[in-house]
Amino acid sequence: MKKLLLLGSGYGNMRILLRILNNLPSDVAVTLVDRTSFHSLKTEFYALASGTVPDSEVRVALPTHERLKVVEGEIAGIEVGEKCVLLTDGRQLDYDQLVIGLGCEDNYHDVPGADEFTYSIQTIGQSRETYKKLLNLNGGATVGIVGAGLSGIELASELRESRSDLNIKLFDRGPRILRDFPERLSNYIQSWFAKNDVDVIANSNITKVEMNLLHNHEDQIAVDAVVWTAGIQPTKVVRELDVEKDRSNRIVLNQYHQIPGYEDVYVVGDIAALPHAPSAQLAEGQAEQIVTVLKHTWNGESLPETMPEIKLKGFMGSLGKKQGFAYLADRTVTGRIARLLKSGVLWMYKWHNG
Repeated sequence: MKKLLLLGSGYGNMRILLRILNNLPSDVAVTLVDRTSFHSLKTEFYALASGTVPDSEVRVALPTHERLKVVEGEIAGIEVGEKCVLLTDGRQLDYDQLVIGLGCEDNYHDVPGADEFTYSIQTIGQSRETYKKLLNLNGGATVGIVGAGLSGIELASELRESRSDLNIKLFDRGPRILRDFPERLSNYIQSWFAKNDVDVIANSNITKVEMNLLHNHEDQIAVDAVVWTAGIQPTKVVRELDVEKDRSNRIVLNQYHQIPGYEDVYVVGDIAALPHAPSAQLAEGQAEQIVTVLKHTWNGESLPETMPEIKLKGFMGSLGKKQGFAYLADRTVTGRIARLLKSGVLWMYKWHNG
């Protein structure tokens, strides 16, 4: 049997499983490795951390198939030369083809104290811990959210609806919210924050984090909890992999999403060096193309001369449970319609994944 090994049950590998399991060649077996026995909806971790959805709402069961084996464990290393993966408990998994979809962790940008004194929403476990911290804050406490990208915006707005008694400060490095997108979008989000008493601090630069204290430029701001949403980087296992990477430590690939020199190894998701910002949508687009390449190799067929460009449809975000924003086909959509669109996409995703 040919061994296809998938590392990580993120959006990319879930899409691969969805596409191949019902059409798997008789001589191919699949093994999926993850630290948990379920798929986590990372795009919804902000709601889990805010306490507005239960844990069960951000989990999806893994598919079942007679030739799919699920291995729970932490990955210690990837030996692409030896074609094997090492787990922290000493187990070794060999492969014929490998898909690395291990995702990212927080990037603290060498800010002193950031890794020690901030909370995270990068994993479901970290989001649970963040929820516990925020839940136990007294009324009138101050929460600092560092980073006003999509995750920071959604966390700040959801937390405001969950805890109207908290002071929330959102630190944005840019001059305006989502500065790379139309000003109308920024203004809508900013007006929601102003109306709902979320303090957005523009042009911020967090230089140090201490217990209950943020240093923004020369200012010292007292806080009771800090959540870090100011950037990501590939996981340590990926950073230690001896292959070519870009300036952000993401793995450089050929057009078939393979590591050059190791054409039996594919990379999907946030750790891939692509001309787009990491997103679930991008990971799924990659996964579709990886499935095409895998099927060609299984059938002994030549690969396409060129792979099509992955085209993204845009993005959607929520402002609590009733309002939202979207940027689709170069058009800005705001308000209730945008929120319903996002809820619909989430429902469809869960439905398609069983």
